Amino acid sequence: MKQTRREFLKAGTLAAFTLPLAAGAWPLRPDELFEISLAQWSLNRSIFAGRIDNLEFAGIAAENGIYGIEYVNQFFMDKAEDTAYLAEMKQRADDAGVTSILIMCDREGRLGDPDTDARRESVERHFKWVTAARYLGCHSIRVNGYSEGSYEEQMKLVADGMHQLCEFGDEHGLHVIIENHGGYSSNGKWLRDTIRMADHPRAGTLPDFGNFRISGEETYDSYRGVEELMPYATGVSVKPMVFDDHGNASPLDYERMMKIVLDAGYNGFAGIEHGPEDREIEGILEVKAALEAARDALASRME
Repeated sequence: MKQTRREFLKAGTLAAFTLPLAAGAWPLRPDELFEISLAQWSLNRSIFAGRIDNLEFAGIAAENGIYGIEYVNQFFMDKAEDTAYLAEMKQRADDAGVTSILIMCDREGRLGDPDTDARRESVERHFKWVTAARYLGCHSIRVNGYSEGSYEEQMKLVADGMHQLCEFGDEHGLHVIIENHGGYSSNGKWLRDTIRMADHPRAGTLPDFGNFRISGEETYDSYRGVEELMPYATGVSVKPMVFDDHGNASPLDYERMMKIVLDAGYNGFAGIEHGPEDREIEGILEVKAALEAARDALASRME
């Protein structure tokens, strides 16, 4: 049977971020399970305060033994089309020996805006980040699934905006992924079904372990949410606190969560997104150590 373009792209997506694992058997070497990356938001306080420059990010990650980086567009908001600046970012990453993974994109309007023109404008405002991500060597941009209206209305509107943006992403070989990031997007089932409705092989998710607060005290179980989103994931964002369905927060069970991630067939980068005030680096290294311990423990089960 002839393979359709959609099937071809979906197969390519899975191959790009996972390695085929036999049922019930994972690779034995810990470094084959997953790699560790650093989300730039972990350093947001120092960057906003001017203590760290955006161009220093790649070097800081490498200095702390982390060799994958996830950019945040807010830290170079006016540089998306500045080729010289992007070239410097790319060179810094190359010099540090790190892999550029994605750009987290905010402040570009609502992809699910109820107004058709505003929704299209938001889609087009993301175009420059697609081309910037491609230039930097990233595989994805992370967007937000924001809208207004009923549960079903928001799903349809965000899916439409996503499909439009994915069509552009397809032209550049880039994936467009939504993070659970508040509102209905922090409902795992809603986001999963929205990605399905977007109906494009470039549409995916960035499950964030700690971002399952829908609004106020309304939360969604982090472990269930990640399990629902992993079939569409091209990355995961690691925070050390998780939620249940009743507004309760608790420390992340790293082994339990990373087993969910691995059982979905994913073994790409796990991105640390944690930087406590006045101890950003210390917080990052604590999460790194916990991820490494979980990885070692999971690998030992296969020996």
